[in-house]
Amino acid sequence: MGMRHHKKAAQIFCVLALSAAFCALLCWQHTAVLSLFCTLTVRQASLLLPAVSAQSAPQQTIPAEDTTKAHSAPDSTRDAAAVPAAPEETAEADLTQTPQDILALIKHAQKSAAADKKAGTIRSLTYTNEGVTDQSGVVKVKNINKTKIDVAKLLRRKADLSVNKQTPCVLIFHTHTTESYQYLDRTFYTAGFPTRDSDPGRNMVRVGDEICAQLEGMGFAVIHDTEIHDAHYNGAYERSRAAIQKYRKQYPSLQVLLDIHRDAIQQSDGTKLKPVAQINGKNAAQVMIISGCQEDGNGVTDFPDWEQNLVFALLLQQKMEQTFPGLTRPVFFSPRRYNMHLSHCSLLLEVGSDSNTLEEAAYSGRLIGHALGLLLQDYLSEEP
Repeated sequence: MGMRHHKKAAQIFCVLALSAAFCALLCWQHTAVLSLFCTLTVRQASLLLPAVSAQSAPQQTIPAEDTTKAHSAPDSTRDAAAVPAAPEETAEADLTQTPQDILALIKHAQKSAAADKKAGTIRSLTYTNEGVTDQSGVVKVKNINKTKIDVAKLLRRKADLSVNKQTPCVLIFHTHTTESYQYLDRTFYTAGFPTRDSDPGRNMVRVGDEICAQLEGMGFAVIHDTEIHDAHYNGAYERSRAAIQKYRKQYPSLQVLLDIHRDAIQQSDGTKLKPVAQINGKNAAQVMIISGCQEDGNGVTDFPDWEQNLVFALLLQQKMEQTFPGLTRPVFFSPRRYNMHLSHCSLLLEVGSDSNTLEEAAYSGRLIGHALGLLLQDYLSEEP
């Protein structure tokens, strides 16, 4: 009886031990499965959680030298640092848009274009080095004076200019106000097409409007004299001078005085020349800046400060060429002063010729205004 009892007890003990081991194994597997389930559940739940807000997230400062790396250029051949910011790209794109009033003039002219009879040829050309006597970098000058100049030395000087955005600093005016343009871009001109127009929407005033709009859009206060000074051609400069003096008395802050004209270039065979440049894929009337020194056979007379105006002319051409390459013809250094003696930053600008279209001239007006605004920013003063 004793041996049988011990044997049965041993069997019961083995069964209990195996049961305990099996239960332990089951508990371990359950725990592992539960842990894995919890981990997966947490990961899945994290995908549904909102991203950490910028205010609560730790901020990362990118060093100045690494900022261009954060934004790759659309074209891998371009330097990322040279890619303009989006607002500037938008602004330049807007410059190419043809105004609605000019589109209407073009559409009206197209209706009768089939009946137009050719009177002569229009030849487009882009002025580059024609007549250049002096050059430094992108700045080119055609000097027809006996007075010699050093362009590189003059460019190292600053313009006699200090402006702010609270008071008018620029006066746009037109001694030959009624000068006008073609409406259609074509290779000929007609005998009946007028080269003068008293309508401010079709003459130099329209180009001046574009210059003013750009400057005002950049925050500068501008005065635009739209009075017709050439109803009688003779005496036009005297009349525009009187207007300048009137405005300067009213606004003593006026320093930049720009007389906006257009040229007329015709060869001996009757061919008219049209100065044009491609700027951002669109035709623009090339611009010639004129600065003078009032020279006679004995040298400079009655214009002691002519160098100040020439410095401003060279700086303006430099800014225009840096911003819109090809826009300008060589600066014309003339033996006349026109009305430039009234300010150290007074110039005459020829915007295209009578063979350019109004659309091309208005586009150039926008480019002039934009480049001038950039130049004026270099001379901003905090004083009112």
